[in-house]
Amino acid sequence: MSDDFNMSMRKFLKQVGVTSQQAIEEAMREADSSGKTFDAKVVLTIDGLDLEHVVTGQIKGQS
Repeated sequence: MSDDFNMSMRKFLKQVGVTSQQAIEEAMREADSSGKTFDAKVVLTIDGLDLEHVVTGQIKGQS
């Protein structure tokens, strides 16, 4: 793959990671998340590529 492709993909993924973390942290602060575990899911789609990639996991609230 080209350098331009790699750079654009890394930039997009960094934006996804940073903004997602900020959104999760804000939601956890606003909720009573102590001692709870939350199921999480991210769905990535790319128009024109017929791509749907699903990632699931769990996020633990603060102890």
